Amino acid sequence: MKYINEFRDGKTARVIAAAIAAETRADRRYHIMEFCGGHTHAISRYGLSDLLPANIRLIHGPGCPVCVLPIGRIDQAIHLALDRGAIVCTYGDTMRVPASDSISLMKAKAQGADVRMVYSAADAARTARENPQREVVFFAIGFETTTPPTALVIRQAAAEGLANFSVLCCHVLTPSAITHILESAEVRQYGTVPIDGFIGPAHVSIVIGSQPYEHFAEEYAKPVVIAGFEPLDVMQAVEMLVRQVNEGRAEVENEFTRAVTREGNTAAQAVVAEVFELRERFEWRGLGEVPYSALKIRPAYAAFDAERRFGLDYRGVPDHKQCACGAILRGVKRPTDCKLFGTVCTPENPMGSCMVSSEGACAAHYSYGRFRDLPVVAA
Repeated sequence: MKYINEFRDGKTARVIAAAIAAETRADRRYHIMEFCGGHTHAISRYGLSDLLPANIRLIHGPGCPVCVLPIGRIDQAIHLALDRGAIVCTYGDTMRVPASDSISLMKAKAQGADVRMVYSAADAARTARENPQREVVFFAIGFETTTPPTALVIRQAAAEGLANFSVLCCHVLTPSAITHILESAEVRQYGTVPIDGFIGPAHVSIVIGSQPYEHFAEEYAKPVVIAGFEPLDVMQAVEMLVRQVNEGRAEVENEFTRAVTREGNTAAQAVVAEVFELRERFEWRGLGEVPYSALKIRPAYAAFDAERRFGLDYRGVPDHKQCACGAILRGVKRPTDCKLFGTVCTPENPMGSCMVSSEGACAAHYSYGRFRDLPVVAA
């Protein structure tokens, strides 16, 4: 197939659905976690769950970068904008995530803070060039997909001596989070669900390749199928995972061969390795502290590290007591299990991070299937 509409063909989807049904064993249940928020969005938008047998459950994982951002990190960005007078640049969805006392970067902006939405790290650096008398901080979030552009901008800022520019780095790593879900005592304490296999992320895997997943596929005997974002990609990945589970295999397979290789983008990996190094620990919303799961700026580029420049100390902040985002990110609960879903918490008035980004499980479910899981009341 060459064109995007071919990956959305309903007739072909039904053919794959029939193949999945034929492969599915009636005497067992299948729990498949899609890690990436883009897959969560596609599943909800195209109603893919409705095409699958009832004994296959698709579990939404912590693959939305906005959703896993802990409140304490957002508080740091708000502090820089409100109390330190910095221009804080970040992506649009990040501005809407509620932090302490229900304030967000958007609300801080309404209070007079200079918070600006940008489309890229390069936009933030341009803002610094245009405002040489002001401190400009890029609040950088995201998985391996958005990390190389941040690294390139830091390297360019160093080359040109852009002295008023720094980065508050909250880039996180996919394989570490998947491993944490599978083995950590913290996650077992918080609660999780049985997982038979993973739909591996698309854009992330373009950068890092398929090789990083091989370790935990072998170590934890969980199959992984890397899939593209289109509905037929996801359906094909489900069929491949069902087949692996039935055959007792635990391998990394690549459905997204048109974009993902085993080695990944080595040039992007090189620039990331030059600018960033591993953090020993980093808090994820819903997962707690995850060892070696995030990046920090290397000492060679310390001048562009906002945490060092402004002397920031991180303090964890608990989520809203009634918000179920943490459990939803672990797959323990569905969006409709949350008491706030669709009433107090909506995309226009999000109480938790999962309702902010279109890739968040709650926002996707609200937009495309919010009544699907609600009980039917007889007339």
